[in-house]
Amino acid sequence: MIVLDRCAVSTVDESGTEHPSGHVVIDGGRIKSVGSGPAPRPYESHTYVDASSCLVTPGLINTHHHLYQWATRGLATDATLFEWLTALYPVWRGLDDTVTHAAASAGLARLALTGCTLAADHHYVFPSGGGDVFDALVSAGRRIGIRLEAIRGSMDRGQSHGGLPPDNLVEETEAALIATEQAIGDYHSTADDALVRVAVGPCSPFSVSRELMTGAASLARRHGVRLHTHLAETMDEEEQCLAENGCMPTEYAEQLGWLGPDVWLAHTVHLNAAAVKRLGATSTGSAHCPTSNGRLGTGIAPVRDLLDAGAPVGLGVDGAASNEDGGLVVELRSALYQARQRGGPGAMDARKALWMGTMGGAQVLGRADSLGSIEPGKVADLAVWDLSGMDYAGIADPVAALVLGTPPPLKLLVVGGEVVVRDGVLLTASTDELARDLSAASLKLQEAAR
Repeated sequence: MIVLDRCAVSTVDESGTEHPSGHVVIDGGRIKSVGSGPAPRPYESHTYVDASSCLVTPGLINTHHHLYQWATRGLATDATLFEWLTALYPVWRGLDDTVTHAAASAGLARLALTGCTLAADHHYVFPSGGGDVFDALVSAGRRIGIRLEAIRGSMDRGQSHGGLPPDNLVEETEAALIATEQAIGDYHSTADDALVRVAVGPCSPFSVSRELMTGAASLARRHGVRLHTHLAETMDEEEQCLAENGCMPTEYAEQLGWLGPDVWLAHTVHLNAAAVKRLGATSTGSAHCPTSNGRLGTGIAPVRDLLDAGAPVGLGVDGAASNEDGGLVVELRSALYQARQRGGPGAMDARKALWMGTMGGAQVLGRADSLGSIEPGKVADLAVWDLSGMDYAGIADPVAALVLGTPPPLKLLVVGGEVVVRDGVLLTASTDELARDLSAASLKLQEAAR
């Protein structure tokens, strides 16, 4: 049992309930109570935390990432998406289970230290002879201690078939489907507090055949798991889709059965009004990745339009090779700024940005019944932000301080009642060891690519 007392609380519940000075009580990994005023002190043994000068929010949810890319940061820094992929695919040929585990562990540690309690990782590179890289990803999640939506990605369309990746970096269609089904059987949990769930994720229309896209959708729905892919990220993709299929990317996705409440799409930058309407009408989710979109210069996603159309929208960090920061809390501000650059200051406020980073993400990943808000009975995934000190002095609104100010340190990060970060220190792994392993993994990849 943990008692958080004398803190500001933003519950992000349906009514947007906030407590300027309140408390949260955690018992058995669940929220027992939340409210205004001093915390009731239970008779049972408990840990009491004086959280004055802190803001308590739901843990942040990252709806799109590529953790293996932590080993290839800082490359092709001035390239378009297609140029960036062309430069990095040869490096990723050297990926193996050791590199994947090191990169994923470091990436998840960075996410935890920036308030993330659930990360969706889209892993689609499976080089021959690389060992069990998917198991390496899952084991990294268990090592760091935050929740993982492990997306078993795939590519089967190499350069010889008009795709972007080299032929020696793609799988055979049937082999990819068999491996995806195996991953579901090995790792997926349906529990509402599951630490690991598995989703099905063919990479993108320019690296995946029509047969793999339709086969993956059928497989996912047969097993009751979610579907994820990249869509409408760049104008290059739109032009290729028009040339090959005679339609826009969203129309192509719908032809393949890839719209619906069990689907979420990464980026969705280049959507016309009809596409926005279809995503809203079908409750298809979007993972908005503002920093990565800015790094690659792909454009600004129509997030306000998607929200107004009824589409679930969450935030994503995206791979660290296109977002070297790799943290999640900064995406709140980036999302707000990009929405305002597109639609003016009324397009998004600080609370809507926080909603996208918490409840919006829970909706996108199909976990809103148990995660994303601070309500009795929900799983106790919480971030306790320390707003003391000069950086926040004089900002009366703690949510504005969190979203618009300097990213604050964590007093606590709690995942299912377990403390993962305390006073800005990761408790589950040594960050010095993670850094050494990551440096070695990065060097190994770059030497193999020479």
